[in-house]
Amino acid sequence: MASSDPVLDAFDLTGRVAIVTGGSRGIGRAIALGYASLGAHVVVASRKAEACRAVAGEITRTGGSALAVATHVGRPEQLDALVAATVEAFGGVDIVVNNAANPLALPIGSITPEALAKSYETNLRGPVLLVQAALPYLTSSAHAAVVNMVTAGVFTNGAYVSMYVAMKAALRSMTASMAAELAPAGVRVNALAPGTVRTDMVTSMPVEFQEAAVATQLIKRMAEPSEMVPAAVFLASDASSFMTGQTLVLDGGMTFH
Repeated sequence: MASSDPVLDAFDLTGRVAIVTGGSRGIGRAIALGYASLGAHVVVASRKAEACRAVAGEITRTGGSALAVATHVGRPEQLDALVAATVEAFGGVDIVVNNAANPLALPIGSITPEALAKSYETNLRGPVLLVQAALPYLTSSAHAAVVNMVTAGVFTNGAYVSMYVAMKAALRSMTASMAAELAPAGVRVNALAPGTVRTDMVTSMPVEFQEAAVATQLIKRMAEPSEMVPAAVFLASDASSFMTGQTLVLDGGMTFH
């Protein structure tokens, strides 16, 4: 995929191995397709095997390289299996995109221990344990990058989606900690914070919630999942080689910080 332009070449992902969780739909699917178009070997991971195979099939039919691995990120043993399958197929791991999420929302006063545990397992514990499982391979990569998908909601009060926002805020904090601890090993870790994006997670929410979210933005519409791809490519590629521990916000002007 290399060109004669050194600036464009910095975005090239040819030969790199990328795991994308939540890769069967929405932002994750868009990122998986985008990475593959730039030459990456993409491992599409989500809970439903058929949905993973569908996205991997889209990639391979257009000449790309992909592997489908059904994975529930809330189950640690499946994260180990995901990394093992990736290494067996492609020989290593260069990029981890922690995109899978559990949007479970309950108002304060109604949060149960079970709901809190489910949110924690998928939104925080899973991403941390996946990075740890992939760490031996990331540290041996010359282009190691971790992209943790958070939310612009971490810069708001998170009302009525407090569990989700709290776990994503914790993942943002872990992003900084990972960046600091892993920098000596050459592993860069950054976060991407989308605003309101037209995904199944967002459109399944009450219309009033969707309208209120868009109303807080300067750009008065939802983003399309594809609009998150250039930023995800930037964070995973050599284009951001001097960037780590940061949160890149794409929220249509929802927040200022």
